[in-house]
Amino acid sequence: MKLSSPEFEHRASLPRKFTCQGKAVNPALIIENIPPEAKSLALIMDDPDAPGGDFVHWVVYDIPVTSRIEENIIPGKQGLNSLGKLGYVSPCPPTGTHRYFFKIYALDKMLNYDPGLSKAELEKEISVHLLDKAELIGLYQKQ
Repeated sequence: MKLSSPEFEHRASLPRKFTCQGKAVNPALIIENIPPEAKSLALIMDDPDAPGGDFVHWVVYDIPVTSRIEENIIPGKQGLNSLGKLGYVSPCPPTGTHRYFFKIYALDKMLNYDPGLSKAELEKEISVHLLDKAELIGLYQKQ
């Protein structure tokens, strides 16, 4: 699989509109080479450079198989971010440049859980149902 965005290149700066200094919406994502047997997709966005350790920005699962996730769209059921809420938390690093990992997973089934899974709970399901995965990294430093 391959994950990309029309908004930024892999390991390049995230446009300001996707951060706390802009519109704070998720960027569009393009998913290529999804296994034909995939029944759903899952997405995790996190920041391993956060001062308190890994900060979870977005957890989404039971995404219907699609080649594109549009900007400012909730494509499936949302899980809990590091603020303990459902939804996308835009990048807003306190200091320095942080890496934001967008990870997409092709799964062999719809998980059919209610909204609210944690990253750890979703990763447990991914480990059992994973067909393929891809990653895209965006960088951001507050201006």
